[in-house]
Amino acid sequence: MNNQRLLTGLLAATLSGIGVCAFGQDTSVTTLEQLFETAERNSLQLRPSFSTEAEAGHEVNVARAGRLPDINASLSFSYIGDGFTTRRDFSDYQKAPIPHYGNALSLSVNQPLYTGGAITSGIQLAELKLTASRYATELQRDNIRFRITGFYLDIYKYTNLRGVVSQNISQARKVLDEMQARYEQGVALQNDITRYELLVSNLELQLVKIDNTIDILNTNLVSIAGLPDGTVIHPDTTILRRSLPSMGESSWQSEASANSPVIMLARSKVDISRKAEELTRAERLPSIGLQAGWSIDGPILVEVPPINRNLSYWYVGVGLSYNISSLFKTNKSISRNRAATIHATDELAAACQNTELAVRTDYIRYLEAYEELNTQLKSVELADRNYSTVSTRYSADMALITDMLDAANSKLDAEQRLVNARINIIYYYYKLLFTSGKI
Repeated sequence: MNNQRLLTGLLAATLSGIGVCAFGQDTSVTTLEQLFETAERNSLQLRPSFSTEAEAGHEVNVARAGRLPDINASLSFSYIGDGFTTRRDFSDYQKAPIPHYGNALSLSVNQPLYTGGAITSGIQLAELKLTASRYATELQRDNIRFRITGFYLDIYKYTNLRGVVSQNISQARKVLDEMQARYEQGVALQNDITRYELLVSNLELQLVKIDNTIDILNTNLVSIAGLPDGTVIHPDTTILRRSLPSMGESSWQSEASANSPVIMLARSKVDISRKAEELTRAERLPSIGLQAGWSIDGPILVEVPPINRNLSYWYVGVGLSYNISSLFKTNKSISRNRAATIHATDELAAACQNTELAVRTDYIRYLEAYEELNTQLKSVELADRNYSTVSTRYSADMALITDMLDAANSKLDAEQRLVNARINIIYYYYKLLFTSGKI
């Protein structure tokens, strides 16, 4: 299929009668790229993702802090009452005076030297979760951009439809005026006038529904993009004249495999599960740390009678700890984590398959949109030819005014469908960008 030829034919089509109508007071044009940038800054839909990412970043800092030494200090002052002594059978009570004011000061440091890889795995796990949160943010950003694209192009479509309906209302009223004049001359029936009045009424109702739809779409678009309330979006008509790059399905599949946030998020979940397995296995290994401390206490109560002096001492050494219960508890945790890894791997395979199928579907629809464009180009050509023929016959009094208006309506309808066909190409192009993670 020659896409360039189709685009060239589209540019030659007459679109002046169905351009974007002014909708509100502000007539400035807003492009999709501007909406994307605004949503990046202001969309409420993105803020939870950004805050989650920031939280994951702090979790990495917390995990890295595990490499720092644990330092504990304590200071206490106390009042000590007098004691007493007795025999073992609690006879021969004697009072034992004790210095009443006590104090204690201690300082201890424990620097981890070896934890079986628990600290390193914990840091790597936190970093993987941060990466996953970034992919989740990218996915949410892509979802918002694609929703913005859908609303944006729908506004364009309904604005074009509004122009067509308005033209039909104007032409129907001309028919009514002509038929009223003929009715007064006695050559037209009241039933014909009633029929066209009903037609005008239905068209006016359709116009109201179109305006309401445009208003709803505009409100949704403004809200998602984070724009001020009351902002009116006017789509950029030059979007129809953009030259879209032509890529084969294999290229789109490669892009999706490398960039799709869905796939990348699924891959990160597999990495997180595997790292969680390593962290659990580390529980079965001993921990070794460098220990140091200093303390000063008084009075010395271990002597009888107590000594009213401070006792100070310090120490330094290596400590070894091992959780013996991990020998029979950790196996269950490892089995659970291994099952989680298998589940995450299955989800990754499913995500890859779903993305592959989605890319193929979108690519087929993309090519189909070009086929539709080719058909609508032919329809416009035939409608123009028909309009020219009927116009010539009407000038020679060989056709009725209704024939002339029908031909004009067919021409306008064909032109409107041509623009919508071109919009469909833009839509499926952005759909491919969304599915492949390139929007």
